[in-house]
Amino acid sequence: MTSYAVVVPTLLRDTLADCLAALAAAHGPRPDEIVLVDDRPDPDPPPDALAHALTVLGDLRERTTTVATGGRGPAAARNTGLRAVTTPWVAFLDDDVQVGPHWCAQLVRDLEEATSDTAGVQGVITVPLPGERRPTDWERGTAGLTRARWITADMAYRTEALRQVGGFDERFPRAFREDADLALRLLDAGWRIRKGRRTTLHPVRSASRWASVGQQRGNADDALMRRLHGPDWWDKAVAPRGRIRRHAAITAAGAAACALAAAGHRRAATACALGWAAGTAEFARARIVPGPRTRDEVTTVLASSVVIPPAATWHRLAGAWRHRNAPAWQEVTR
Repeated sequence: MTSYAVVVPTLLRDTLADCLAALAAAHGPRPDEIVLVDDRPDPDPPPDALAHALTVLGDLRERTTTVATGGRGPAAARNTGLRAVTTPWVAFLDDDVQVGPHWCAQLVRDLEEATSDTAGVQGVITVPLPGERRPTDWERGTAGLTRARWITADMAYRTEALRQVGGFDERFPRAFREDADLALRLLDAGWRIRKGRRTTLHPVRSASRWASVGQQRGNADDALMRRLHGPDWWDKAVAPRGRIRRHAAITAAGAAACALAAAGHRRAATACALGWAAGTAEFARARIVPGPRTRDEVTTVLASSVVIPPAATWHRLAGAWRHRNAPAWQEVTR
């Protein structure tokens, strides 16, 4: 029987208890170890916050270890968990997912079917969407996880393979692109990654009106990916290119309109302003039309569509500058 450990990095969100409860209820061979990595930056967290979440584990509580990282990000949290396990396989779960009722049995089957050159086996992610209305922009964004490759919401890796390539790159501070970077390094080292058959639910968590604006920080991570894996990293990672070029054009048009108006060039300023307005309107429309088109959704999308292009452009430029001399990982051969 293939033995495995489970590593769950967490900020102790409200979803953690449901995540652990689903793991405890799953049928099949139990994990040999569970490592819960507390990645909160607060050096003095409430003493009962973590203990309360652990009560749902039942008899798995005896196999559970908790470690703290001080808030260094998910890549560092997973590396911390990796260093704590002794099993040949380690399954990473995000703290906002819920594994299926037969997940443990399905995971072991996935691992037993893995060939010797298979480094990782990805789980099948499902995102429940409302059936009585169209999904919102935020819900559609979460649903995109069902098509994403190599995401660590549910990803099992061979411990030997991770240690061979040095684990996750901790220069990725967010839960974004660090999984694709690791996968590309494993593939470059001669390993294979395949999709398994186990299923995991990823509910849509609540988010603020400006959550989509905050997500634009990920453009800095795209700049690091380009530095590490070349300009064609999008194709290698089978990742959507997004709208960064359009965002940059909209931002440039808006900035030019302001500068030209200040210099007294009214016609040119008007032309640039119209270009900015047209680009922003097209972006907002692309986000509004597939959605429920309620007043709250339309207001949220319109407001964020004005802010997202300059935010995305700023983070992309800042990331390119910050990572301009970032050294690539040393190539590893098997």
